[in-house]
Amino acid sequence: MKWFVAILTTLMLAGCGVDWFPAPKAVPTAPTGVSAVAGDAQVAISWSAVSGATSYNIYWSPTSGVTTSSGTKISTAASSYTQTGLTDATTYYYVVTAVNASGESSASTQVSATPTAAAAAAFTATGTMTTARENHTATLLANGSAATNGKVLIAGGSDTASGTLGSAELYDPAAGTFSVTAGAMQVARQSHTATLLSAGKILLVGGVDGNGNALGSAELYDPATGNFSATGAMAAARTSHTATPLSNGSVLIVGGTGTNGTALDSAELYDPATNTFSITGYPVSAREGQSATLLSSGKVLIAGGIDDSGTPVASAELFDPGTGTFTATGSLTTARVGQSATLLTNGKVLIVGGLDSTETTVGSAEIFDPSTGTSAATGSLAAARDFFTTTLLANGKVLVAGGVDSTGTSVLNSTETFDPSTGLFSSSAAMITAREAHTATLLTSGAVLITGGDNAGTTLKSAELFK
Repeated sequence: MKWFVAILTTLMLAGCGVDWFPAPKAVPTAPTGVSAVAGDAQVAISWSAVSGATSYNIYWSPTSGVTTSSGTKISTAASSYTQTGLTDATTYYYVVTAVNASGESSASTQVSATPTAAAAAAFTATGTMTTARENHTATLLANGSAATNGKVLIAGGSDTASGTLGSAELYDPAAGTFSVTAGAMQVARQSHTATLLSAGKILLVGGVDGNGNALGSAELYDPATGNFSATGAMAAARTSHTATPLSNGSVLIVGGTGTNGTALDSAELYDPATNTFSITGYPVSAREGQSATLLSSGKVLIAGGIDDSGTPVASAELFDPGTGTFTATGSLTTARVGQSATLLTNGKVLIVGGLDSTETTVGSAEIFDPSTGTSAATGSLAAARDFFTTTLLANGKVLVAGGVDSTGTSVLNSTETFDPSTGLFSSSAAMITAREAHTATLLTSGAVLITGGDNAGTTLKSAELFK
């Protein structure tokens, strides 16, 4: 009886026009808009989405006329795919098919691409500075007008012949030349900091004067006029400090060496709206020669440096602008001072080189992960370095340039690049001139401007570009 009811129900539904067994989904059509774009040892394949497709297959070959039978299959691709590990100067051919539960479409129109090795980066000479200088600052100006776009302010520093400098100059990348600013600095200073403010002016803070005394003064450079003007003074004179622009427009000044020659445990905030400094929360530890890095969260990582006993430390702490307080975080794997700290595109911080607790120049590196508050060792430099520079490049890699080696006497012209995807350093092009205590500034073009520094006791006027 049950089977009779089932048959009757089926007949009744069919009579009512109900589709008891839905028609299977159609096989998708062949993809269109297929393109292949070559890179260095890779090809990126993309296509327009096909209605009803759940995935795509790619068939490739180094021989033209590739088909689904003759090509090598790459299965279940999404809306695009990048094939890596290819041979440069070899042409590769591709077709794409769309797939769903009902089957695979016919092949798309064939496309091809020929990977090409990227041009090797190199250093080239650019204009010579008007003044030889080391321990100076170099700051990229904001994109505000044709008069300032892409230019770099080079300020202060010292010269073995003239001592501490009060002069400043501008580098124009369009012309490849340096020119003296309209006005000189208010105070000659070296080992100071220079910070680009949100309004486009540059704040120069602290440092050492011509008599070797720590400075508490600060001044502003106005790109619109080319002149410097005094601004509010800090509560404490300091050099070898850090200055970090915060997301709210203020600037955090931390630690450094005070007038008594020991590390400071104080911090101040500069307010551009009032041109004044004010004391903020006290750091967990006194430190000088530390690094300070603005994290993606808006907090600032303060790491390493020398404590008030004169010993390099591994401790680290975080400044929270929301509360104005410092709290301890995970220590570095190695105590170090004079290290560099670079925020990577993945939000982690690469910490490199410097001097360790035995005052030995180190080639080790580590990565601080803000999500866990811990540091872990990564690949080491080929050469230990102090008084060097690091620059985050447009491709996400980090350029490490120059400095002094582990002997403390040999100045380096070698450079290396750090690749976050592998955690390793690799040798890069050598600088034209070996130098330490120089500057490195990423230009709007993606090139890196290297200026001045010292080579075997001689202050340098030369400059060069990495590109």
